[in-house]
Amino acid sequence: MHYRPLGKTSLQVSSLALGTMTWGEQNSEAEAFEQIRRAQAAGINLIDTAEMYPVPPSAATYGATETIIGHYLRRHGGRGDWIIASKAAAPGNGMAHIRGGTNHFDRANLTRAVEESLRRLQTDYIDLYQLHWPDRQTNFFGQLGYRHDPDAHITPIEDSLEVLDELARSGKIRHIGLSNETPWGVHRFLHLAETRGWPRIVSIQNPYNLLNRSFEIGLAEMAIREQVGLLAYSPLAFGLLSGKYENGAQPPKARLTLYARFQRYNNPQARRAASAYVALAREHGLDPAQMALAYVSSRPFLTSNIIGATTLEQLDSNLASLELTLSDTVLLAIEQLHAEQPNPAP
Repeated sequence: MHYRPLGKTSLQVSSLALGTMTWGEQNSEAEAFEQIRRAQAAGINLIDTAEMYPVPPSAATYGATETIIGHYLRRHGGRGDWIIASKAAAPGNGMAHIRGGTNHFDRANLTRAVEESLRRLQTDYIDLYQLHWPDRQTNFFGQLGYRHDPDAHITPIEDSLEVLDELARSGKIRHIGLSNETPWGVHRFLHLAETRGWPRIVSIQNPYNLLNRSFEIGLAEMAIREQVGLLAYSPLAFGLLSGKYENGAQPPKARLTLYARFQRYNNPQARRAASAYVALAREHGLDPAQMALAYVSSRPFLTSNIIGATTLEQLDSNLASLELTLSDTVLLAIEQLHAEQPNPAP
């Protein structure tokens, strides 16, 4: 396992992180415990969760993933071995079950969100506390074409950072990060931290994979120059880049089989592009999933690549991607495919 600095902090995080959004929905608590043990044995020390998890979110399962992690820590100890990252949900469709759907990033909501996550995780502090998506109308979750609404209700970033500063000073959170953010948002958070003496963001968790390299357009330079590295989520594009959906296959218990609502990586362009990358991997004797993960892990703006799995076999395969270094020939072929169909699933 390789380790990289988390922003400008003293923390060193594993280059692969353990994603948890299936726990409590597609995975049982016992299966989640097995994944934790397997990941730790491989050297992973960063575990990423969110109050909203599991996904797809629902009132019936809200908070279940954090609860599972809390049960593991209570039964097995070892809190100090883990860098735990969690997230606060912002307003959005289907979020009415989270604080009545008025879950803006204001004092009342952020304070309550942190307290409830701490309770579920059964810990005194969260190492990395992230804002799951912006508390404003902007481009995220695949939305293109920015439409400005001057009358939309948003919480000023100043208000959010002031509360996060107080939570950090109290010791309940150690560091803060963003998720599904834009270059403007990252810049604004950094500027306010510098001018007001508030906590500096240390990471940004956005999607990044062979079908969605939009992070490179405006955020990659920011990540490198400002030391706000990417925590890449969906590196396999919901499994599409593994090849398991090729030729119309619908594997039982697979995410795109179970949940028709997930269309981000399920459009015709994404399907065609994924097939091309899968074919490229197989042409060079590579496992398609491992090639896709190795590409993400090799990017200079990456801090950690968040892998998720529903079986130990999948997890072992994902972990093995660390041993793969892509040849110049493969990298060139990837760039050629990207040029033919750039970002089919933004």
